[in-house]
Amino acid sequence: MRIGRRGMMAGTAAALVGAKPHDTTADWKALAEDVKAEMAWAWDLYKEHAWGKDEIKPVSGGNSSFPLKNRHLGLSLVEALDTLWVMGLDSRFREGIDWVKTSLDFDVDGEVSVFETSIRLVGGLLSAHHASGDRTVLAKAKDLADRLLPAFASPTGMPYRKINLRTGKPSEPISSPADIATYLPEWGTLSRLTGDMRYRDAARKAVVALFDRRSRLDLVATQIDVRSGEWRDRRATIGSYCDSFFEYLWDAWQLLGDTACKHMYDVCTAAILKHQQTWKGGNLWFADVDFESGQVVSTEQDELASFYGGLLGQGGAMKLGAACTESWAKVQTRFGILPEGYDYAKGEPTQKGNALRPELADAAFNLWLLDRKPRWRAIGRDHFLAMKRWNKARYGYTDLADVTSDPKRQADHCPGYWWSEQMKYYYLLFADTPRFDYRRNYLSTEGNVLLGFRHGR
Repeated sequence: MRIGRRGMMAGTAAALVGAKPHDTTADWKALAEDVKAEMAWAWDLYKEHAWGKDEIKPVSGGNSSFPLKNRHLGLSLVEALDTLWVMGLDSRFREGIDWVKTSLDFDVDGEVSVFETSIRLVGGLLSAHHASGDRTVLAKAKDLADRLLPAFASPTGMPYRKINLRTGKPSEPISSPADIATYLPEWGTLSRLTGDMRYRDAARKAVVALFDRRSRLDLVATQIDVRSGEWRDRRATIGSYCDSFFEYLWDAWQLLGDTACKHMYDVCTAAILKHQQTWKGGNLWFADVDFESGQVVSTEQDELASFYGGLLGQGGAMKLGAACTESWAKVQTRFGILPEGYDYAKGEPTQKGNALRPELADAAFNLWLLDRKPRWRAIGRDHFLAMKRWNKARYGYTDLADVTSDPKRQADHCPGYWWSEQMKYYYLLFADTPRFDYRRNYLSTEGNVLLGFRHGR
């Protein structure tokens, strides 16, 4: 019966592929069911071929590990949990929770990225606890945060990039704003749930330490030494290395009511709008600049920067947020799927692959939550249908090696965030599900729902 329904939904989706880019009429409920069916299909293949492994290889059926080398922590499984729950895939959600309770163990002699492990696994477990109410799941999140916490014991309070999960020995002091300051929503939530303020206090100290080292232009650069507080790079960007720093300044205000973080967000955003805002052919972009002089150093954008329109909208700059998102939507229309790198001055991709990224769908979802305009749903629809057309492989959804080739050339990797982010954004955009509070909610940078699930529905 499930196969038959998937066939019906595929037909609906195929009809919508031919819709004009700005056509905002669609059967959103049918699209939501299509997303749900694809999630169930991918989960069942993950269970059959990579159960408990970090990431499935959708083309070959193999697997890869992350964030540890050659050891698995069930990353994709943990990241998928709250997506399964909000979609009503309850039996699959329960089997995932059972694996976490019986098999997930962080007592491993190996180094992990503190940032990646926190947003993906601590955040994933917290959102799974939000969905299930299971105290064992919360205990797993606390155990992992305890193992990451020694990374914050630097002279500045900014965390080292990596830590050994068993020994607590930190390493790699040269870090980035995203690595340093993307913790407060998860760790503040953990403090609230456990009554232990160490997590919130460590995360907040790191944010303040980074913000206090901004340049006279109120910009931050991509690399800093957490031991000395000295900058090791001069490039200011809204993309990779800095993106979630800005996001979590706003989020700490939204979720935790931290007024100091709201002030820091306002200061950083004003500087970005003053020194990095660039219009080209009627399209809004944000140049990379020297963080002390404001001089443009690059017109290349990485795909991760496409999240920024949604953040601007959340922060009150709705017109600019919409313009930024529309700029990226035009690139999506041109290539079908966004390339990893794009030079807005030349109008050319600089990196032709795509790592199955969710950022444009994220921006569309955040803007839609604010004004409910069908245009944002249409951008999410186009994002989903393009993914179905080009990223679907034998054993799941894969990233792409070249978005400019015809047909687009697949790679063989499904990142853990796919399970947590775009599938959830699509579903929440289309479904109007009673399991989610569309007025009062919070989704992390990894798409984990820490506020907004509605139970008994």
